[in-house]
Amino acid sequence: MTGVLLYVQHLLGIGHVRRAALIARALDRAGLDVVLVSGGQPVPGLDLAGAKFVQLPPLRARDECFAELVDAGGRPVNEPWKTARAAKLRAVYAEHRPKVLLIEMFPFGRRLMRFELLPLLDIARTSHPRPRILCSLRDVLSTPRSPEKARWMVATFRQYFDQLLVHGDPDFLPLDQSFPPARDLAAQTRYTGYVVDTAAARECAGTVPSGEVIVSTGGGAVAGPLIAAALAARPLSLLADAPWRILAGGNLSEEVFRAFRATAPSGVVVERARPDFPSLLAGARLSISQAGYNTVLEVLATRIPAVVVPFAGSGETEQSLRARLLGEHGAFTVLPETALSPPALAEAIGAALSRASASTGFSGLDVGGAEKTAEIIGQTAAMVSG
Repeated sequence: MTGVLLYVQHLLGIGHVRRAALIARALDRAGLDVVLVSGGQPVPGLDLAGAKFVQLPPLRARDECFAELVDAGGRPVNEPWKTARAAKLRAVYAEHRPKVLLIEMFPFGRRLMRFELLPLLDIARTSHPRPRILCSLRDVLSTPRSPEKARWMVATFRQYFDQLLVHGDPDFLPLDQSFPPARDLAAQTRYTGYVVDTAAARECAGTVPSGEVIVSTGGGAVAGPLIAAALAARPLSLLADAPWRILAGGNLSEEVFRAFRATAPSGVVVERARPDFPSLLAGARLSISQAGYNTVLEVLATRIPAVVVPFAGSGETEQSLRARLLGEHGAFTVLPETALSPPALAEAIGAALSRASASTGFSGLDVGGAEKTAEIIGQTAAMVSG
């Protein structure tokens, strides 16, 4: 039997798979056999250490509405396509027969993946020996749009799962603040702390300052408005004469990326996201970004001034809540997406630079999430015979 089978599906950005990779590396360091199964678009340079990697036929959400799944070529996926992919996932499970099945987000997200996850869970819970089934969940959930959906999440969790691992700090942001029904799952919930690449943060501590403004956009699927506003805000800001570097994720279309690069003025570099992002950030004068889980933790690690513009499209509330609370703690200057404009961004840059203390860093947050997750899963795996 394999120790851990970790399933992750990123639909829009790449934060989910990057967090899963950090957990996979921690599991590998703890001596566990790990297989990471990814269903999203391939992410170049993903570091898994000694963990095995299985790529399912890639799919993603067509847009930020998360209403339709499309394949790598942008074509809607049909039922035969789904059936074939679900069969491949079950074959991976049968090959590795894990002691722990760790599923990222579902059933508290990724409902579009029911076509393959519910059959997988049905097989797992009737396997002999039965694996422990755990959910890996970020600190904040987008508020469900209906009570029925929230009830389905809780009922599905209770039907299939043994434990809920929340990768956050309850003293800062308990899960029930964004998802009140989490109170009913308290007995099965364990907080791990935030999952942070602390080794990378230590390595970047001595980075030579570059004086750059780093504009980062995660996976890039919804990056267009922020990049456009940043380019227009530069000449209006206190950092008009500083070098700016705009990092566009791989999910920003090539056509749009080339248009931004072609119109960038002297002193502005527009390029695709880079694996050395933490070191670029550590040497920067200022960060401008959205407020995804991984990005805010990487920015916090640097203690540089920062402006965050939380993504709030299609009713998403996750980034807005996280950004608001961190802003209240003095970590960032927060500019709501609804207020984004070049003048407003230039003003936010000035506010970030004028803070007496640029950033509070991790400010007491529990950031041992990767190691704690590995510890919990190691203990759980030891309980399964075979």
